[in-house]
Amino acid sequence: CWTFPLLRVLMFCIFLSVRYLAKLSSVGSIRDEETCERLRGLIQRQVQICKRSVEVMDAVRRGAQLAIDECQFQFRNRRWNCSTLETMPVFGKVVTQGTREAAFVYAISAASVAFAVTRACSSGELEKCGCDHNVHGMSPEGFQWSGCSDNIAYGVAFSQSFVDVRERSKGQSSSRALMNLHNNEAGRKAILSHMRVECKCHGVSGSCEVKTCWKAMPPFRKVGNIIKEKFDGATEVEQRKVGTTKVLVPRNSQFKPHTDEDLVYLDPSPDFCDYDPRTPGMLGTVGRQCNRTSKAIDGCELMCCGRGFQTQEVEVVDRCSCKFHWCCYVKCKQCRKMVEMHTCR
Repeated sequence: CWTFPLLRVLMFCIFLSVRYLAKLSSVGSIRDEETCERLRGLIQRQVQICKRSVEVMDAVRRGAQLAIDECQFQFRNRRWNCSTLETMPVFGKVVTQGTREAAFVYAISAASVAFAVTRACSSGELEKCGCDHNVHGMSPEGFQWSGCSDNIAYGVAFSQSFVDVRERSKGQSSSRALMNLHNNEAGRKAILSHMRVECKCHGVSGSCEVKTCWKAMPPFRKVGNIIKEKFDGATEVEQRKVGTTKVLVPRNSQFKPHTDEDLVYLDPSPDFCDYDPRTPGMLGTVGRQCNRTSKAIDGCELMCCGRGFQTQEVEVVDRCSCKFHWCCYVKCKQCRKMVEMHTCR
């Protein structure tokens, strides 16, 4: 990977349409067209979009890191925990296969770009966009649309043009391209379908004589939770020809058809139990911390794949005896205690 002057080596390489996201995530800033040319992993069409929209690319970079952070949070208690290592591509070979993990990565990546670009619009960071001025006037509920409504239409449109272009450049005939495009859109819909109305009251002594409201995106943690739920209920699909069009349909005909908001996958996932040096991303669960009393996937029986676990006492330092001091800070003591930690053999 190319090294950006005075900054860290660009973070790892993601495969296919999300590869550039991880590369961008550790770049300090993207301020000129020359940077677009030198970023490996982008196809020519993405380079052209980068050059036309250099000011937007810092938001894309932030979206890349947002996607990685959210993926690692959502999978922190699972065998595959969305690990990134400097010696391998981000998320490893997992994304190169048509698994449900790949479905999640594509969805969260497309959503994060839409989210970060929309946030940049609303904050006044970009000249090309601002607040959503289509939301104005009096609502049927009797409140006044005002303030800065999030311009989600611009963020989604940019995500579609920049993230999806790699799949569309190959044509949409392959089952994997169809899968990736579907999951990209499902990720963006996790934001679109959960836009919320936020309001502020105006009046004497805080009364609500006049109420102004605006549309806002949900917190990205909620977006991650929604996509994770879709991951848990993802549909295994296969490609079929309907007339002259190739589409994805459930592999099991007894399952109901998936919706535009559901995740889909083509291949079953490996068990992620054992380290495989030939397969980047297959780190295994040896040394992973587990919950001795849990029967869920974070429990030692499942996390350790039946290999057993070892227990040791470790010292942890917590904040304690916190007191509020006027005005305005909280002062805490540091308390040390011994706790049991369980790790997989």
